[in-house]
Amino acid sequence: MSKQTLLERVERLEQELGNARWPLDVDGAEEARSARAEMVGQIADYLLPRLQAMDAPLLAVVGGSTGAGKSALVNSVIRRVISESGVLRPTTTTPVLASHPDDLRWFEDDRILPGLARTTGAKGAGSDSLILVGDADVPRGIALLDAPDIDSVVQANRDLASQLLSAADLWLFVTTASRYSDAVPWDFLRKARSRSTALAIVLNRVPPEALDEVPQHLAQMLQREGLDAPVLTVPETALDDGLIPADSLRSVTDWLAVLAADAHARTEMVRKTLEGTLSSFQDRTQRILDALVAQAGAAGTLVDQARAAHREALVEIEEGLSGGALLRGEVLARWHEFVGTGDMMKNLQTGIGRFRDRVNEMFTGQPPVTREVQSEVERNIEAVVMAALDKAADRTVSSWNSTRYGRTLVKANQVPAVPQEDLRKSIETEVLAWQASVLELVRAQGASKRAAGRFVSLGVNGVGAALMIAVFAHTGGLTGGEVVIAGGTAALSQRLLEALFGDEAVRDLTSKARTDLLDRIQGLIEKDTLRYEEAARRGANDPEDLSSLRDALGALEANPQ
Repeated sequence: MSKQTLLERVERLEQELGNARWPLDVDGAEEARSARAEMVGQIADYLLPRLQAMDAPLLAVVGGSTGAGKSALVNSVIRRVISESGVLRPTTTTPVLASHPDDLRWFEDDRILPGLARTTGAKGAGSDSLILVGDADVPRGIALLDAPDIDSVVQANRDLASQLLSAADLWLFVTTASRYSDAVPWDFLRKARSRSTALAIVLNRVPPEALDEVPQHLAQMLQREGLDAPVLTVPETALDDGLIPADSLRSVTDWLAVLAADAHARTEMVRKTLEGTLSSFQDRTQRILDALVAQAGAAGTLVDQARAAHREALVEIEEGLSGGALLRGEVLARWHEFVGTGDMMKNLQTGIGRFRDRVNEMFTGQPPVTREVQSEVERNIEAVVMAALDKAADRTVSSWNSTRYGRTLVKANQVPAVPQEDLRKSIETEVLAWQASVLELVRAQGASKRAAGRFVSLGVNGVGAALMIAVFAHTGGLTGGEVVIAGGTAALSQRLLEALFGDEAVRDLTSKARTDLLDRIQGLIEKDTLRYEEAARRGANDPEDLSSLRDALGALEANPQ
């Protein structure tokens, strides 16, 4: 693969990683966010800059634990103090990069570590700055970067140390004879191993009596961990104006000089670190993908819970619209006031004519009963739907509270509430549209030759009201006298409609009217469900995003040329 092709694929992976999101507090989400941030940072700080300038000087980041002597080491290599050192902690808070003056141009722009502002003086520099120092004592082809402590008491310093080490071609890792087996340094060294980062260990402050034993033990520990790294020993000695005497530092300066003189060795070191970093992206990205899959699964669970709660709401509404319960109160009273009970049944048996006269009389009164019936039906449907949606909301919240990530959304009020007045208006709009469609049904049916004469005398509104009553008037759900009244109401409405249209047509009209109403209500329920679905999926990645990340990872091969 050409360098340009690899560069383009790394840029694509950077973009896809940047798109990865974990809005839900699922297991592994925080670790995935950190891993993503680290990878995106390493792409920007190291991979892209190195691929864009393979011939740039080798960047050796001097890292290690608190008090290991990193700054003293860098100062001593160039024989003057450029990085603060001392007993107070933390000391190094602003990274310092030293290179030969001829190499300084490679680091003056934001090609590498673009998030750090460049400065040539320590005055006013902060942790978001990079102090540049040109010094002829730094071998050409190598730059030394003094990083903050990896175990600093300040979190920002620890983060910066990790960032700088991730941007290195070489880790010049400093430890001491008394702390070389500490846990924190070894965590970092294992990270270097997992990424095949070029590594050299500076074992500082080794007492004279331990010059053989301690370096050998450290070498054995490195070997057991699978780390192939030279151990550069610096004996314990008094500092001369804050600097390690040149003779005591000979192992380090000689090793750097040999490396600086061997362009092929530096190239191989860069290649090893570059390929190791790219190879490590396979496992690291897979963990991110796994976390994204878990995120999508959690969002799907929340969506399923909301849908289940709203399916129950639809069942409750269907039951509420059946069994005659909708005809309680004014609907039933006004209709019964007009039709009566026994007398009207007798009228129906003797003929439709006198019943038609009563209907005409009813619909010419003020205010029209049809308007009262329709208004009361609208109010009752609204009450049934709103009650069911309130229960659905309670069930959804209860289900979401059963998981940590669901509780997080509930506590953060991530589901926007619909004002009761807005919900009422939505229901009213649908019910009015349904009532209009019922009138259109009876108008179309009344246009037939068989029904035309009777239909004209009764009127569209009158027949429409009778059809609405027929849709809801069933005796189940009522008690006592209501059963008698509702039963009579249903029978009268049914007989009237059958007299007009015939029993088969009435069954068809009633079925269409009821189906139309339930479809409209289902639309309201789906709209309400969507609020929860959007909250559950808000910010989460689509399946296509996961495929794009997989494709970007698959296209990446650790084979720079």
